[in-house]
Amino acid sequence: MITVTLGTIPYPFERAISWLKDLLDRGIIDEPVFLQYGTSNIGSLINHPLVTAEAVVPQGKLKEMVNRSRLVISHAGQGSTRLLAAAQARFVLLPRLAQHDEHVDDHQLMFARSVQNKGVHNCLTLAGLEQAVLTPPPLCPKNLFEGPKLSAHLLQRYPVTPRRQPTLQPPLRPAVT
Repeated sequence: MITVTLGTIPYPFERAISWLKDLLDRGIIDEPVFLQYGTSNIGSLINHPLVTAEAVVPQGKLKEMVNRSRLVISHAGQGSTRLLAAAQARFVLLPRLAQHDEHVDDHQLMFARSVQNKGVHNCLTLAGLEQAVLTPPPLCPKNLFEGPKLSAHLLQRYPVTPRRQPTLQPPLRPAVT
């Protein structure tokens, strides 16, 4: 089984859908595929006998699908990458690219390149994805990211202080004459 997770941001990832369809049509992928597609148009895959698709998947179910998969194809989100590494999944990242209107900028590409030296594979071409399907990459380290999550770091660095509640004044009453 292969799990494909494209995230839930409001930008479709049509390139990933097109590549997945191509690999299915050519028989490169000949096993069940679970597809979490977010806002992408999956009309070309909706009736494919090997594809089960859901727009949004609770994290527990996504973890279950990842654990059952021989390969995970994922957008290059940092949260998804952390989840996949912690699950000891074999995975490859497909960075969303601004030039295809898949995101506002190329931060996913920069992120994917920055974790290559930690053993995380990424694909920028259909040929690269085909190779990953045929020969899944090795497992990457479980503790891929050292240190706290960004949110924890920011809360530690910039602690939230309680705000003073404003003193409420009673509403003005019109003068009775």
